[in-house]
Amino acid sequence: MEWSIPGYQLRSGSTLDRAILVKFMQRTYQELYPECSIAHLAQTVDQHLNRDTPLWWITPNASPEPIACLWLGTAIDQIYGDRHAHIFLLYVAPAHRCRGLGSALLRRAEQWAMTRGDRQIGLHVFQTNQPALRLYTKLGYQPHSIWMVKQLGRVSP
Repeated sequence: MEWSIPGYQLRSGSTLDRAILVKFMQRTYQELYPECSIAHLAQTVDQHLNRDTPLWWITPNASPEPIACLWLGTAIDQIYGDRHAHIFLLYVAPAHRCRGLGSALLRRAEQWAMTRGDRQIGLHVFQTNQPALRLYTKLGYQPHSIWMVKQLGRVSP
């Protein structure tokens, strides 16, 4: 799949990009939930980033610093038992949004998944993240299940 967004370059990442990936995950959650602690996100990266979880970065032509990323993994469909691609993280810096970068990264994810023989691709998106929901809906993603959460009181030690 060719990269065709003028002014930007796409490059593959690796496990050596751990620190940058943690930083991008932290940016995502800080934008959505600025009041929350995010130190635990490094554990997610440590548990899941490996040579089987592809990572791509977008950089502006004029800078080596990434402004967007896509990190993929594998999940199992709980209904049929099929392996499928799962988007761990899709992030585009606010100053670079609405330029087609997110759509291009999603097309990259879909191409990777189809090359593996996957029949679907999944992701988790917060209900409050309306820009992301609009992007996913525009590209044909549909709700498949609902993750429900109930806040519980904290137990004193």
